[in-house]
Amino acid sequence: MRILVTGGAGMIGRKLAERLARDGALGGTPITALELVDVVPPEVPAGGGFPVGWQAVDVAAPGTAAALVEARPDVVFHLAAMVSGGAEADLAGGYRVNLDGTRALLEAIRVMDGYVPRVVFASSIAVFGAPFPDVIPDDFHLTPLTSYGAQKAIGELLLTDLSRRGLLDGVAIRLPTICVRPGRPNAAASGFFSNIIREPLAGRETVLPVSEDVRHPLASPRAAVDYLLRAATLDAARLGDRRALTMPGLSVRVAEQIEALRELAGDRAVALIRREHDPVIAGIVAGWPRAFATERAAELGFRGESTFAEILAVHVQDELGGIVPAVR
Repeated sequence: MRILVTGGAGMIGRKLAERLARDGALGGTPITALELVDVVPPEVPAGGGFPVGWQAVDVAAPGTAAALVEARPDVVFHLAAMVSGGAEADLAGGYRVNLDGTRALLEAIRVMDGYVPRVVFASSIAVFGAPFPDVIPDDFHLTPLTSYGAQKAIGELLLTDLSRRGLLDGVAIRLPTICVRPGRPNAAASGFFSNIIREPLAGRETVLPVSEDVRHPLASPRAAVDYLLRAATLDAARLGDRRALTMPGLSVRVAEQIEALRELAGDRAVALIRREHDPVIAGIVAGWPRAFATERAAELGFRGESTFAEILAVHVQDELGGIVPAVR
């Protein structure tokens, strides 16, 4: 099995590549080649018993997508994207990366005779926007209130239409906000959900730009990789023509996150969170969903965390070597 991952240098792309290298197979089929693509050089995972290649290219650039699928990968994970805050600040850039890049990739697949790969598209719960119920059902309509959400919604529609026509075999998974993201803060409007945990655990001060009453669905990076792998291997006949799925996410208030941090690392860690209201970020977050009923995903075998303590435990195990640091 040949696998292509766009956005391979991103956090989820890197963790996905590491998991594929560790497992050596996908859905019971041995992996024979893995290609990682991003605008910056992706990190090649260690331990894979198969060739791993990489390219630093722009998927939206003319001719690039066609070259990427020339080898006819069996599974394409399309993760390349400009994050939400960046796409809101840079309208043209967001549409170029999040829409033009997606369209170029899908079009390159469409025009190849007899080539129908499984395409897993990383969408987002940003495709939903207020007003909505406190718990959003599976059949709720798409009403994005950000450019990022609009770009992801269009990507879902393209994927679904081409799948309906039998030109590819697509699955779009709407990821909740991923927490706790490793690394340094980025331009994502949702970044503070991770920042208020990761930075204090590293002994660094961080800013909370919204109210502690904000409630939002979260899932760990480990769960996100599990979702991608499940989407790559599930029986598409069970999806029918509804190719987009909302992934499970733990609905949690910021105050609950902070309390869980206190229980894990003490008052000194919590004291490193500085409240500094940001009206732009608060405005974006106000239009985001708070909770989902994801029965359809559950029926298809997708599972997420049930407590924020579980999400914290994943961060400690995967990023901190299993050791809770002493915050001074």
